[in-house]
Amino acid sequence: MNNLANKIGLPANLLWGYLGILIFMMGDGMEQGWLSPYLIDRGLTIQQTATLFTLYGVTIAISSWFSGVLTETLNPRRTMLLGLVIYLIGTVLFISRGLGSLDITTLYITYALRGFGYPLFAYSFLVWISYVVPQESLGRAVGWFWFVFTGGLNVFGAFYSSWAIEKLGHISALWSAVLWVLIGALLALVFNKARFPANTASANSKWQELLKGLTIMKEEPKVALGGIVRVINTTAQFAFPVFLPVYMESHGFNTTQWLYIWGTIFTSNIAFNLIFGFVGDRMGWQKTIIWFGGVGCGLTTLLLYYSPQIGGGSYALVLAAGILWGACLAGYVPLSALVPSLVQKDKGAAMSVLNLGAGLAVFAGPAIVRIFIGSTGAEGVVWILAGLYFLSAVLTRFITIPGAKELKIDNG
Repeated sequence: MNNLANKIGLPANLLWGYLGILIFMMGDGMEQGWLSPYLIDRGLTIQQTATLFTLYGVTIAISSWFSGVLTETLNPRRTMLLGLVIYLIGTVLFISRGLGSLDITTLYITYALRGFGYPLFAYSFLVWISYVVPQESLGRAVGWFWFVFTGGLNVFGAFYSSWAIEKLGHISALWSAVLWVLIGALLALVFNKARFPANTASANSKWQELLKGLTIMKEEPKVALGGIVRVINTTAQFAFPVFLPVYMESHGFNTTQWLYIWGTIFTSNIAFNLIFGFVGDRMGWQKTIIWFGGVGCGLTTLLLYYSPQIGGGSYALVLAAGILWGACLAGYVPLSALVPSLVQKDKGAAMSVLNLGAGLAVFAGPAIVRIFIGSTGAEGVVWILAGLYFLSAVLTRFITIPGAKELKIDNG
């Protein structure tokens, strides 16, 4: 089993951790595809739901930045445990207090608190991977991470929720997600026996490590560029759930159909997370990000929006467009190998910048919807998102590894 795992680029000593991330993120993300239309049906405006997701993104961004350096300071297990506890507190308060009363302030506060949880849990594990996996197979290892992360958050979460909200109801479905989160945490924290290099730095040095998550962007500007590209990578992923279900409903797709489309999109995405991990190691990390990630996502974002109009509400055409977008979204996978390789040390700080970018995307997506949906409509928002993808392709051209040998890891 271990030999097979290593051959396909999956670190055998971290297998239980990968499985734990998959199940944890399934529980964490099960409401992503339907919470916005559900709250709108209960009386909130699309601007209020966009604000809710924006505040959630702010706390995710903060937590994402801290995840890398906290992992080096505390070690991965303690950081992941902290994320679990915060997630549980936030979730219980959001369901019992926020959704119970539908008081908008309570909804904002409790959902934002919940946002501190998953980055500390999941992204700390990604830092763990970057430290223990050799560089020549790091692209595949991070590809597997995004395979399980996205598979849980957007595939199993979407398909499970499409069943759970019908059989259990919306509120009970949210409570059931807590069970999956606890199972995932058990696998990742207890069954996973992998070691992490000990940090013997003094307390003052550890505080300096926290600051490294910011100062490294000044010391190595290419890391900052990588962070910007990482924001753009999933901005649309977190913008779409705010307005696209309502847009699709106007073209005849109900919530259940949308959840199946959303789940299928990310079924494609997780498969290509693995494919582009291998492609990046061979074709070149930078080229893969530019052409499959930036250019590919820009084109398929537009295709996904216009496909209901082009096909007259054809379910198959929308599904095909979504599959292509999900595949291209995976073109950014090598970024998690490229950016840490820009520095010889402080890889945790470099990963913190990427994690911050991932968190800022959760904020940026809903914020773009909140700011522009009223003036430009859904069409204008989609063109903004597509333009950002094309911009990321240009920025990636400047992210090169100094002195890189014939490993095809920068310019190719």
